[in-house]
Amino acid sequence: MNKVFLIGRLTRDPELRYTSNNTAVASFTLAVNRTYTNQAGEREADFINVVVWRRQAETVKNYLSQGSQLAVEGRIQVRSYDDQNGQRRYVTEVVADNVEFIGSRKDNNNNSTPTTATTSIPKSSEPTPYDFKEEPTTNMGTDISDNPYADFGSSIEISDDELPF
Repeated sequence: MNKVFLIGRLTRDPELRYTSNNTAVASFTLAVNRTYTNQAGEREADFINVVVWRRQAETVKNYLSQGSQLAVEGRIQVRSYDDQNGQRRYVTEVVADNVEFIGSRKDNNNNSTPTTATTSIPKSSEPTPYDFKEEPTTNMGTDISDNPYADFGSSIEISDDELPF
């Protein structure tokens, strides 16, 4: 089975090209941290070439830039070609089947302006299961009033009989 899952940051802006039959293909390099540190106590990273095709390639180009954090699901592909000198060259890359944007929108756009989602509320006085309250989100959910457990105090007492396991 050839399956790869990676989480990392873009080392440069994605490059978008089109094939001769007008199929979009984007390529980028993903910096993926290793799980251990070297002898100097520094965390090293691997720089992995990734290729994305079709609509997802255009989306990656339009919404991601250097430093954006993303998760990639795909497969490893090894291909070869002959260079200008007739030498056989091999390229190993990840062909992405799925790209997930992770991190905040601020991180992905390198934009310091917070964004808020807007939703339309039905005019009916009867509540529906899809009603949303429109509230400004200036501090991105860090306000203590957003804590559903704030009324319980500093600790919650639970007996062993109440636990399901």
